[in-house]
Amino acid sequence: MSNAKYFPAVEDIQKASGVLEEILEPTPLHKNPHLSDLYDAKVYLKREDLQMVRSYKIRGAYNKIRSIAPEVLKYGIVCASAGNHAQGVAFSCNKLQIMGSIYMPVTTPKQKIEQVRMFGKDYIDIVLVGDTFDEANSAAIRYAKKSGKTFIPPFDDEKIIEGQGTVGYEILNQSNEAPDYVFVPIGGGGLASGVAAYIKTLSPDTKVIGVEPAGAPCMKVAIEKGEPYELEEINKFIDGAAVKKAGKLTYEICKEVLDDIITVPEGAVCTTIIQLYNKSAIVVEPAGALAISALQFYAEEIKGKRVVCIVSGSNNDITRMEEIREKSLIYEGLKHYFIVRFPQRSGAILSFIRDIIGPTDDLVYIQYIRKTNKEEGPALIGIEVAAKEDFRALMRRMEANNVSYEYINENNKLFEILI
Repeated sequence: MSNAKYFPAVEDIQKASGVLEEILEPTPLHKNPHLSDLYDAKVYLKREDLQMVRSYKIRGAYNKIRSIAPEVLKYGIVCASAGNHAQGVAFSCNKLQIMGSIYMPVTTPKQKIEQVRMFGKDYIDIVLVGDTFDEANSAAIRYAKKSGKTFIPPFDDEKIIEGQGTVGYEILNQSNEAPDYVFVPIGGGGLASGVAAYIKTLSPDTKVIGVEPAGAPCMKVAIEKGEPYELEEINKFIDGAAVKKAGKLTYEICKEVLDDIITVPEGAVCTTIIQLYNKSAIVVEPAGALAISALQFYAEEIKGKRVVCIVSGSNNDITRMEEIREKSLIYEGLKHYFIVRFPQRSGAILSFIRDIIGPTDDLVYIQYIRKTNKEEGPALIGIEVAAKEDFRALMRRMEANNVSYEYINENNKLFEILI
């Protein structure tokens, strides 16, 4: 018996599945040949990226809205979201013909904002406020209280959790045998708590692993501290999972039902996005790649096992792909940036290229401004190597030629300013 004040019952999640039959069919559970071969396991992908709104968030949003009495709904609803929850709410507003106000961070990718407009049509208005989800969420809650409209939380709500839990319901229904491992992404914890509660109740031997971005580990920190804790700063790159504080309900559930929570560097997620596209022709957003990115950290444990990864969404803006590639190359140790101080004489940069850049290296970036009345002038240099081990040879050539430099890949603040 759970010690949590609220614990999603199997029957309630199954009931939510019945509600969702009004608008959607179960998403596929596909075995992925590339990942299965790579990890010597049977790796299946739960394709929530194939939802009509390209994210699992429609499940919780619609289940919550359908639970509200019509006489209350007629006054309208309010929500806050970095994108995917907003799309689920917008679709629901259009489907049920109710008015909705959707608050989104100013930093939300343009593609997600346009998708929200497309799904909601004339039944929604969008308010851009704040730099993070948490700021937009606070503004939305204030507006809901002031206007008397019903607030639809993104994750910390019973009906939301039960709706997201239907992903777990489908996984077990679609499996010939229970999975050994299920990897589930975590933002605020709605999906993880619903899925893990359902699966652990009916298949207690299945290990459910929560996966968070290294730059926004709100659930991991909450469990370590014994209560939800607001992070001072977060990395907003994985916008669908960049949450400063886990929910109260989701924390109470997750601490009981998750077997582990691991954090994944943003660069590893970028590598996964590229590999999924190149190897499997699957397009995912950063949050959608979280669960798959975690497999490399569980490579030994999952050998020979039946593994399910939840691909949570595919709302990726194509304009972000160059940034994704850049982060992947840096994480894989293939791209390196330096501030090099060149003597201000003719041919200094040409000498650097001749003596330092190896036969398989590529000088991909250089920014240099000549400084008058100075013996040295700094240049920002970017070098891409063909293999990770080539970096050591590059550094040896730098030292042998007495190059004055500062390596900035590991200087986060300077790197963010310059690159």
